[in-house]
Amino acid sequence: MRGTRLFSQAISEGDGISVIADVDGPDAARAAEAQGADGLLVRGRFDDVRAATDLPILWGATGPLADARAAGADACLLVYANHADDPERLERLHAEALELGLDCVVSVEDEDELEAALERVDPEIFLLAGPAERAGDLEHALELLPDVPAGKLAIAEVMVSSPEDVAELERAGVDAVIVGAGNVAELVGGAPPSV
Repeated sequence: MRGTRLFSQAISEGDGISVIADVDGPDAARAAEAQGADGLLVRGRFDDVRAATDLPILWGATGPLADARAAGADACLLVYANHADDPERLERLHAEALELGLDCVVSVEDEDELEAALERVDPEIFLLAGPAERAGDLEHALELLPDVPAGKLAIAEVMVSSPEDVAELERAGVDAVIVGAGNVAELVGGAPPSV
């Protein structure tokens, strides 16, 4: 495993909002890193993504959390709605993630899920995702943000189409935003200079 760092550090350090690129393989991971991404979200198979980049990786796939750690992930995504009917499963998975050394990001769709997640596992990082009818809705994420307690990190999974959208999220206090792998440079103001 290459020099990975904790996902939470990557999105909380530095100035401004962090950009997390949603990638589907090593080529997209390399491109996102070159364009200035601060982290990666991998929803499917890793297939050498860790070998392609030093960026922290959020594992959004299904399967055993041990597989995420073995593949080089730094964090895992737990979707609250997937565990709402099994009150103990979310707690078990959250505890397992922390035991494996993974940061744990809990995805919530509304205020009720956010409150329940706080009561059940008190996660450090929230992913603000809209319900199906509001998926990717920037306004929904901004409405949900005030319910995230101070000291917690908030990632917005919204459709951003311009640097102005990213700036609006940053002004509101969102710590990171998930963007498509091909959109990184245009949303962060261009690729960083090579050194």
